[in-house]
Amino acid sequence: MTGPYRAPDQHGLTPQGRGRFPGFDVLDEVHRWDMVTAGVVLARLAPPVELSFFSLAENACAVALMDLLLGQDCEPRVPVVALIDARLAADETDGWHYDDMPRDRDAWRRSLAALDEDADDLAGRPFAELAREDQAALLQQVQQLGADGSPWRGLRAEHVWGLWTRYGCTAFYSHPWAWNEMGFPGPAYPRGYKNRGVDARERFEVADSFDRDPVPFAQRVERARARHAELVRRRLGHDERPGDHEPGGGSAA
Repeated sequence: MTGPYRAPDQHGLTPQGRGRFPGFDVLDEVHRWDMVTAGVVLARLAPPVELSFFSLAENACAVALMDLLLGQDCEPRVPVVALIDARLAADETDGWHYDDMPRDRDAWRRSLAALDEDADDLAGRPFAELAREDQAALLQQVQQLGADGSPWRGLRAEHVWGLWTRYGCTAFYSHPWAWNEMGFPGPAYPRGYKNRGVDARERFEVADSFDRDPVPFAQRVERARARHAELVRRRLGHDERPGDHEPGGGSAA
């Protein structure tokens, strides 16, 4: 089924064209959802409209931030910041915030301004205009401050990190393209499920195209990330190379 909400050449779109479920498109099941649910989900596919909350400068900073955090480095991209912008404009929060943090709307404005301040200190340019590796270095610095329980530009770094990732992941994984990537068939109500048991797929589900254990690959990714974090820390001057203070180049005890 191809509806007016999707061009024929856009069947099975996934973020950056990546996915493990060839031919799967959650929108094939739209006709089985109730009208309210379908309306909410399909609205996420609408092209981004004018900004409702962020300024142009804030939007540019937020797009660069979210592209980096979510690994969106090519098209098609989930319009994460457009979804966050609409959510903040409507003041749709998680219903809570940390006592040591401002309300989410203010926290977003302050944290984006802080990123631009860091970028200006580093290179005299806004965060969005930095090279990707420099953006990554600044974000790694914020993450490390959070891990250390330290403040960042008057904000609790770990809580800023949580704000960014909560909003970013919620927006990304609410989008049908992300559902296509993971093979998620969408709302179960009122369609329901009939086939129970291991590998007992429903007719609308698609088998994983990779018949291998993903854990070893994930472990390699984590090792690469750890190595990258070490290099970033050294670049920012947070690490000393082994032997810097030892005679003859030996490592410290």
